[in-house]
Amino acid sequence: MILNASGCLDALTAPEVAREFDAFVTKTVTPLQREGNAPVRIAETDVGMLNSIGLANPGIDTFLADLLPRLLDLGPPVWVSVGGFAAAEYADLCARLERTDAAAIELNLSCPNVAAPEDEATAIVAAARAATGKPLFAKLSPALPDLPAVALAAAAAGADGLALVNTIRGLALDPATLRPRLGTAAGGLSGPALRPVALAAVHTCFRATGLPIVGMGGVETGAHALELIAAGASAVALGTVLFADPGAGARVREELAGEARQRGFADPLAARGVAHADLDGAPPGPVVRVADGARKRSAQVGLKV
Repeated sequence: MILNASGCLDALTAPEVAREFDAFVTKTVTPLQREGNAPVRIAETDVGMLNSIGLANPGIDTFLADLLPRLLDLGPPVWVSVGGFAAAEYADLCARLERTDAAAIELNLSCPNVAAPEDEATAIVAAARAATGKPLFAKLSPALPDLPAVALAAAAAGADGLALVNTIRGLALDPATLRPRLGTAAGGLSGPALRPVALAAVHTCFRATGLPIVGMGGVETGAHALELIAAGASAVALGTVLFADPGAGARVREELAGEARQRGFADPLAARGVAHADLDGAPPGPVVRVADGARKRSAQVGLKV
């Protein structure tokens, strides 16, 4: 399964691009409209891209009344990314989405440009789980001091899967003035530099939880996607690459199939978890049993457990 990373594709502006994905993930929606951060919001670097958007979005009311119906009409299943500043806000967002045809909900617990609620991950996931029966995917930051522990806590609280990873903090200076290039100084780093970080996060969280994982971070080719699957991902999302290559979805899908065949796998998912084989003398794959409820909800959106 190939998806877009949240915030990296405007499906209503480029519907033909959105239709190349197995599901479309929305930009994060919050309870109220947010204008986002002051410009400059995006800066290219030699190792990737920095962004400081600040969760700019029209708020849940406008999203439900105007944007979601149009997104659903495009064809691909719609995963809605939601964000807030308290567990009750996430619960309210999920309760309102429960009455829609959204296929899944991504809980953004890791935006680098707003106050991050990592310490409240358990409370947020539990509140969201109580508010909806839809599949829930917790999006976590690789900068957490103990990422596997937070992933396990999210799983115990009712998450059906994980989205790994969001961006990490970075800073770029203008070479002429030596002043920060972004309006907020630091921002979220994505692109090639994030790839090894994403691999490590997927590898450790797959082993810790056994949950389905949407792996993302610096994916530019089918070989990159296969590496994430080998580390434990059940699906792969494309982000920064879409800015330079809007057709990357179809290209990466074709390359991924070819890379899997060259290595003797019947299909890409047959390679899931092979990076864990013989690690420390342990069998390949996760060491924690996935709850039946999470297994069923993950299967609803086509993700392997």
